[in-house]
Parts: sequence; C-alpha cells; structure tokens
Amino acid sequence: MNYLSIIIPTWNNLPYLRLCIQSIKKNSTILHEIIVHVNEGNDGTRAYLKAHGILFTESDCNVGVCTAVNNAVALSTSPYICYLNDDMYCLPKWDYFLIEKIKSFNTQLFMISGTMIEPQTRNPCAVEAAFGSSIETFQENELLKKYQQFYIPDWYGSCWPPFIMHRDTWNNVGGFSVEFSPGMNSENDLAMKLWNSGCRIFLGVGQSLVYHFQCKSTGRVIKNPGSKQFLQKWKISSSFLDHHYLRRGQPARSLALPPPKRTPRFFYDLLRSKLKLAARTILGGNLPI
Repeated sequence: MNYLSIIIPTWNNLPYLRLCIQSIKKNSTILHEIIVHVNEGNDGTRAYLKAHGILFTESDCNVGVCTAVNNAVALSTSPYICYLNDDMYCLPKWDYFLIEKIKSFNTQLFMISGTMIEPQTRNPCAVEAAFGSSIETFQENELLKKYQQFYIPDWYGSCWPPFIMHRDTWNNVGGFSVEFSPGMNSENDLAMKLWNSGCRIFLGVGQSLVYHFQCKSTGRVIKNPGSKQFLQKWKISSSFLDHHYLRRGQPARSLALPPPKRTPRFFYDLLRSKLKLAARTILGGNLPI
C-alpha cells in the first residue's frame, strides 16, 4: 500500500499538471498514489492521465475545489491524504520531511503542510524567491541547485496545500464542506472542524518545499463569499481563527499549538467578530466583510 494518496484538482491546466506529476515522480523518496479530479478537461488532460495510468475522477464543468477533492479522495486507498495544487512543483525529499514529521506524532489528529516558495507573496508562511512565474520562464535547474537555502523553521497555522491528514480524520470531519464551493475559505473551515474535533497540531514543515507558480485559476471562477460564510457558520471571523488559534506564520515552538492567549487584543478581535455578525444579521446579509 502507498503511504500517501496525492489528490490534485485541475481545470484545463495540463502543462502545469504534467510538470506537477513529473516532479512528484522525480523528487519523491517513495512511490505514492496519485488521483486527479478533472474539471471540464477539454485540453487533453484525460488522454494524458489515461496514457500514464493515473486514476482520476471527472466533471463536465468546474465544480470547484471542495467537490473535486472530495470526489478524488473517495477513490483513495492510502492511510494519508495529501492535497496538492496542480501548479506546484515538488522539490527533492518534499515527502520525506513530511512523513518523518508524521512518524513523530502519537495521534492521528493533525494537519501538516509543506512550505511554498512563491515568486511574489504576502503569505507569512511562504518563502519569496523567483524562479519563473510560468512554465515558459521556469528555471528548474537553477531551483534544484538552490532550493536548500530556502529551508525555514517549522511554523504554526498549516491548512494550505500541500497539506496532509490521516484519512480517518478526513472522513470523521467530512472532508471539505461543499457549501464553500468553489473553495474560498474552505481550508479555514476544514481547520475549524479539526479544531473542534480536538486537533491541536497545525504544523508547517520548513524543510518540505514546493515551488508554487501562483497561476491564480481562482481568477477564472465566480468566487463564493467565503469570509461571510465562515463568520455565519462559526460565529468568529476566519482571521480571528488564523491569528489567535492557528497562530499562522509564527515559529513553531512545539508540535501542538498552545491555548490562545486571552489578551486584550484577543477580546477586542472577538468583539469585532461578534459585531460583524450582528451587523450582517440586522442588515440582511448585505454588509461587506
């Protein structure tokens, strides 16, 4: 049995998907199960996957990340689920560092991520370094020479791809919530479900690196109002979860997150969340957030 089932949703993005799969096969330390969900796929994606014997689920239109990943996970057989974007290039031993971290846990309740290298980023959990913003400008050989200099300390707040969860944990929380389709704030919602189930390990692994092209396929979809949906569902804002519970981007000083600090800022931000929720209720859902 494979250790990881790598789930990749894709939407008419064959050049990047091909490179992603090639990087998994080239730079992983062990074999993994790869399952793709093909959204629309009018660019030859199905033919490519069939020719290479790669399992896939499919839909005639773009159903978004939530449904796509859930559908692909249903075919998986490995003990761990790994969600990967199709515009990511996995660097050498990316899987080794994640698997070794998993082996140090004494629980199945965790959500861990690799660390992204991005050409431009405001993400506190990513490393900014440009090795091309497209397939045509990708400097693969240069990246392979230099990637080890971008190792960073482990960090708190993991919930973005490439992330890994135990399949039992995934099934127990129901995977992605389809009401967040096509996917805005779906990762935060998943993290909140995990938190409520008792999970306290949300860890980014600084030595597990992937290059992220940031192709911004989300720019092609009509986005769901994810922040509003999160606030209505959980009665706090997603930014409150990120800052006070997940402590996203802070250096990890232990495997498990410590309890939130009940500081004046905590109560101020909590009050802001409650006021936003009340205002949305009073104004019939028309308040921008």
